[in-house]
Amino acid sequence: MPDDLLSPDEINALLAGGGDFGDSDEISADDSEQLAKVADTFANSENSVINMLAGKNVTTSVGQTEIKTQEEFTADFSELPFIFSCTFGGFDDKPLSMVVDQKGALTLADLMMGGGGSDIPEPSDLYWNAAQEGLSQVVGSAFTSLSALMGNRRLMPENTTSALSEDNWIAIAVEPSDSKLWISPVSVTIDGLKPFRIWTCMTLANALDVSGAMRDAIAGRQPPAQASNTNNMGGGGIMGGRQNAGPAVDVRPAAFQPLGGGSAGGAPSPIDLIADIPVRVTVELGKARKSVSEILALTAGAVVELDKMAGEPVDILVNGKLIAHGEVVVIDENFGVRITDIVPGGAARAAS
Repeated sequence: MPDDLLSPDEINALLAGGGDFGDSDEISADDSEQLAKVADTFANSENSVINMLAGKNVTTSVGQTEIKTQEEFTADFSELPFIFSCTFGGFDDKPLSMVVDQKGALTLADLMMGGGGSDIPEPSDLYWNAAQEGLSQVVGSAFTSLSALMGNRRLMPENTTSALSEDNWIAIAVEPSDSKLWISPVSVTIDGLKPFRIWTCMTLANALDVSGAMRDAIAGRQPPAQASNTNNMGGGGIMGGRQNAGPAVDVRPAAFQPLGGGSAGGAPSPIDLIADIPVRVTVELGKARKSVSEILALTAGAVVELDKMAGEPVDILVNGKLIAHGEVVVIDENFGVRITDIVPGGAARAAS
């Protein structure tokens, strides 16, 4: 074969959407195909979770998947990124990191805290914690989807940490700087805002382990070969084919669930897909508007007057969206809120 032609493995890798993995000795076409599914899984989770948290339409696009050393990956950045790290709970605690544009992490945090996302806030621990919570939900959603692809392993993000990176940073701090990474970039576009990127990173060895677990799960779901049987198929079996000796197959009538009132085809509703994702519930007693000088003049014992009368219902918000009104109650020694009325469409807006 001429040197300028692609090999069958390289062609299969491109068709599988696995990107340019360089040396074919490092990753096979089959691994490329499985890891393309992993990349799509994280992109889909980023889309659905950020859509819910932001309350805006979100578009995600998977970029060219790459294999680079940690040092090579770091060299691609002109600005220090935000890094969310965790381990695969349920899969040997393999490390995984999500690297996010600094402005993208602050945009996500601002949206989660009720802002519009257009005015990038100043970096602070409050916003970094909000960004960590959002990315933790993304990874949790992705692990739930990967669980099915990996033979129904019980996966969960553990040992989560996050921080704005420092000089000489690397994506996976527990691995050597010259170790090779499998890197899947995703461009995230939120309606009316500038797009930002999220890179999902695993060491190449761990990515291949994930691919191997997915292949094992596929092999385990393959039905056993069915052998023709002269007792029930006649002399030649199906289409006159030859008889093949093989293990007995357990054959039983198919059991179907009775038809209910669910959606067509039994497909889950959009709400079902995110039903297990936690959201932030806030009770707002009221608001006040103060100048900077008035804020600086506050001392212990000062009273801030709110815009609500005593006894007025308080507002109940989910991810910054008003969904209900209620009254404050005391349960043992804790405060609580008794819901008095639901805002029409409020819950749907909060989940959208």
